Amino acid sequence: MPDRFELPLGFQWGAATAAYQIEGAVNEDGRGPSVWDTFSARPGAVRDGHTGAVACDHYHRYPEDIALMKGLGLDGYRFSIAWPRVLPTGSGPVNPAGLAFYDRLVDALLEADITPLPTLFHWDLPQALEDTGGWLNRDTAYRFADYATVMADHLGDRVPTWITLNEPFVHTVFGYALGTHAPGRTLMFEALPAAHHQLLAHGLAASLLHERGLEVMLSNNLTPVWPASSAPDDLAAAEAYDTLHNRLFTDPVLLGRYPDLSALGVPDDIYGAVHPGDPDLIHTPRLDGLGLNFYNPTRIAAPTTPTLPFDLVDIPEAPHTAFGWPVVPDALRQLLRHLRDSYGKALPPITITENGCSVTESTTPDQPRIDYLATHLDALAQAVAEGIDIRGYYTWSLLDNFEWAEGYHQRFGLVHVDFATQRRTPKASYAWYRDLIATHRLYRTG
Repeated sequence: MPDRFELPLGFQWGAATAAYQIEGAVNEDGRGPSVWDTFSARPGAVRDGHTGAVACDHYHRYPEDIALMKGLGLDGYRFSIAWPRVLPTGSGPVNPAGLAFYDRLVDALLEADITPLPTLFHWDLPQALEDTGGWLNRDTAYRFADYATVMADHLGDRVPTWITLNEPFVHTVFGYALGTHAPGRTLMFEALPAAHHQLLAHGLAASLLHERGLEVMLSNNLTPVWPASSAPDDLAAAEAYDTLHNRLFTDPVLLGRYPDLSALGVPDDIYGAVHPGDPDLIHTPRLDGLGLNFYNPTRIAAPTTPTLPFDLVDIPEAPHTAFGWPVVPDALRQLLRHLRDSYGKALPPITITENGCSVTESTTPDQPRIDYLATHLDALAQAVAEGIDIRGYYTWSLLDNFEWAEGYHQRFGLVHVDFATQRRTPKASYAWYRDLIATHRLYRTG
């Protein structure tokens, strides 16, 4: 594997986490319940009944975790703010203890010379807002804008760049369409108003953040979509899936319009959710950067049942992660080229805000993760060499954590966490990433 990559001066090396997956302390210091607290308590919702109630206990152990980040030599740390920790019911009075935690976290990061990159929403909607409809309720977008204002006014003097949403596609499909994530609704395509309201929330918040002189990003989970064959039915199915997974969440933000949704059987107004003026609200606050979360490509075939206009099929010729996801590093380069070719000058600078893989604990010495990171970084470097503007790379994840519906069974961390004792143990991939960052920094500075 290469010991360095041809990446530009000032390239940002980072790692990422999310609040519900690591913080714990769900009943401490005035935090309100989130949809994931409720969902995790539902029998059978999460594997083996696991919850994020303790997770990595980052709420109490963040100084130790920042020391691990400093040991890596990170330039930046992407984390999320728990909306119900700051606004326990999603709106109304601010919880001072919640703000104080993020004060401590941000100040400690800056003291360690690590740039904080907060995400305002990483799926832990306050339960009180879900009780009034959650993201199916247009009002939630306005409550999100209020919450964004609270955080920007409190931390904006120390935090220059903000990510509004994490993976609205995943949250919409798994949370509202299929029910495998919180809040557990099973609405299929009638879940798509939740997608629009998240994008509206982004646009409203982005305008308010820009008014305060702050930069704004949005992190989308995107995937190259490969038809199973050149047959017309497979090509049409792949186009329909690309519309749902990718373009539905990028076209409105970058181009100011939704793609044609007719192949999904969805009306242009997304079941009445799109109001006059909404596209301008979403598009006008231009993105300062696009966050790209990438894990794997997707192969699509013509549907075998009338339930969906496509079938997802495996890529058996590729190796797979412990999560069963195909590993195709060059798919990242293909995706980056596709974004450049599709959006041209409308495409802002890109930061890889998540990329990583789950590896079983028995795998020694963590070589599959090292190989995954190295080959994907090589693909990223090739894209940079082709002129694509990529500003940074944040691996998922710093720590083993609560992996949503899989509980604690999937381990993505550079650092092993013993969830019984909370002991942190850096893995071989931690040392590899540390050395790579150091080598790149030395090489670029001469």
